[in-house]
Parts: sequence; C-alpha cells; structure tokens
Amino acid sequence: MLPDRISSVFQTAAQGLAVQREKLAVASRNIANAQTSAPKGADNIYRPQRVQTKAPIQKNFLNVLGDTLGSMKKSNSNHLSPYSGPLEMNSNFKAQGLGPQFQVSETESFRYEFDPDHPDADENGMVRYPDVDLVREMAEMVSANRLYEANLSSIEAEKEMIKRSMEI
Repeated sequence: MLPDRISSVFQTAAQGLAVQREKLAVASRNIANAQTSAPKGADNIYRPQRVQTKAPIQKNFLNVLGDTLGSMKKSNSNHLSPYSGPLEMNSNFKAQGLGPQFQVSETESFRYEFDPDHPDADENGMVRYPDVDLVREMAEMVSANRLYEANLSSIEAEKEMIKRSMEI
C-alpha cells in the first residue's frame, strides 16, 4: 500500500500542476488575442477561454484513506485498532482522480468599439473584439503561478519525507 500512497501524492500534485499550467496558457492566449478582430458574421474570431475546475470525487479519497488505514498493522495491544469504519474498500482502485479536474471552455462574449476606418468595421463603424479583461487575466496568471509553485513545494516535501524515511 505504501507505494500506492506515495504515487497518489505525486499524481494529485501532478493534476494540480496540469490545472495551473492550463490556466497560465489560457490567460496567455486571452491576453495575446485581446485585440484580435474579425468581420461581422465571421466564425474565425477568437473567443475568450476560461478554465473550469471541478473538485475531485470524494469517494476516490475515501477509498485511498480506507485502503491506507486498513493496511496498518497493530504491533502492541495498547495501540489503536486499524480503521474499520464504513468506508468502502475497493481492491481495484487506481490512485488517480484525487486532484482537481478541469476543462477549457470558450465564451461568446464580445466588446464593440467604434472605429469606422478599421477594415473589420461593420456598416455602423463598430469593430468586434473578444471581451478580455486584462486585469483579470493578469490576476489569473499570478494566482496560477503561485498555486503551481505550491504544488511543486508539495512534491518537494514528499520527496524529502521519502528521502528521510530511507535514512532511518
């Protein structure tokens, strides 16, 4: 069970890293395409993107916790007994899905600016641009960067714990 517990820590952190990496990529694309226009009715205009995250499935966590606690051995009668609660034990459980889930979605939000000399202006002189809030995108980038660093720190901490346990 110990190798499963160790790999689940790394897999969870890796999923967190993937989410933050995608958030950085989406914010970068949104910023890069904030001033991209297209003629009215064109389908090739850039649509702002958002990363939607979803918490991991609680049952997966309960299965890992139950497997870990159920595998503990009692060496002294005064020790607490291993966990025998209502958790469902699943021997086919693979230590995946413990981290956040995500998907990238496009939004159909545009802003219009008056610029009659622009080649993509409509008959009223309005140009359609993706509705990208640069301040929000920069805040997303800073937040994603900090969370990425936090996930790296958790990996480093786990590696250090493994290293120290081997020294004992």
